[in-house]
Amino acid sequence: MENSREAVHVHPRRQGSLQSQANPDTPRSRPIVLVTALTAARCLSHAPAHTGGAPSPDGELLPGRAPPAAASRRGRRLPGGARAVATGGVEEFLAAVRSERASRLEPLVRDAGALLLRGFPARRAADFDRAVDAFGYEELPYVGGAAPRTNVVGRVFTANESPPDQKIPFHHEMAQVPTFPSKLFFFCEVEPKCGGETPIVLSHYVYKRMKEKFPEFVEKLEKDGLIYTRVLGEGDDPSSPIGRGWQSTFLTKDKAVAEERAAKLGMKLEWSDDGVKTIMGPIPAVKRDESRGRKIWFNSMVAAYTGWKDARNEPVKAVTFGDGSPLPADVIAECGRILEEECAAVPWQHGDILLIDNWAVLHSRRSFEPPRRILASLCK
Repeated sequence: MENSREAVHVHPRRQGSLQSQANPDTPRSRPIVLVTALTAARCLSHAPAHTGGAPSPDGELLPGRAPPAAASRRGRRLPGGARAVATGGVEEFLAAVRSERASRLEPLVRDAGALLLRGFPARRAADFDRAVDAFGYEELPYVGGAAPRTNVVGRVFTANESPPDQKIPFHHEMAQVPTFPSKLFFFCEVEPKCGGETPIVLSHYVYKRMKEKFPEFVEKLEKDGLIYTRVLGEGDDPSSPIGRGWQSTFLTKDKAVAEERAAKLGMKLEWSDDGVKTIMGPIPAVKRDESRGRKIWFNSMVAAYTGWKDARNEPVKAVTFGDGSPLPADVIAECGRILEEECAAVPWQHGDILLIDNWAVLHSRRSFEPPRRILASLCK
């Protein structure tokens, strides 16, 4: 059968678009693998390994534009001996994911940090729900997270529903609580009219650069950790990027149950007449990824310090060192610049499925012009 799939390794650029890389074995060239389906196929490709070669003639992958069809005719292959996924229909796609996930797809995610599936026949929320199931990861209940979300179907929720003109800063998903997802999926149900990319960045690069530039700051961070503080109303506030109310945060309307669930997270609650203050920490801001043998910048420091702002919250008070002392504004600003310099932005197309290893990659959201509807699913 025709080999009609392509894998492209991409690396960060200051402008944040995706660009193919001539040497995929260079460490900095591997924050994401893009697997595209360019034409229909009935079987899996058994192509041998391919680890080099020149980038595609068209170079960058820009919004609304797929890799050139000529690439498939030249027989470009997946790296590391990986086989592409069949694309005949939804059932074939799901069957291929099940058969290839352990031997082929998961190694790609482990190697790169993120995997983008583009052009496959998952087009609806229900298709996405089944695709997540096909990967075999156990669902993680969304307890303790800050983003307002709505359940769509099965284990699928909307991504952060904050207003489109608001940028969501870089963060590891649920880094402010001890129970966080190891993997998260995003799905593009409605392609953005303009903007709305999801930038991603390798966490160990951020740690390395911060350690080199601010060794004393990082030493204190590793010693003391961080405290995250957030004030929640009773119900959700869709105008805020952190507008999840306490009832949906703890999945209950009973304050006693909320107290119990908060205690399991190590979170303190201070109730008021119209809401509750949550205090989480000290909690580590740098973790060691044992599976890869490296330290990672596992926190939501920049997101909290610059983005946890609404009628109830002041960002500067949202995150402090674990001893309660304030974070230096200049260091936070420089960290934000490093994140932007190291990132690659994923421009969404309808049907895209993005799998992120939360141990490897921070992500964010750029502002956009509606419509845009991205769905999400969290996995243990």
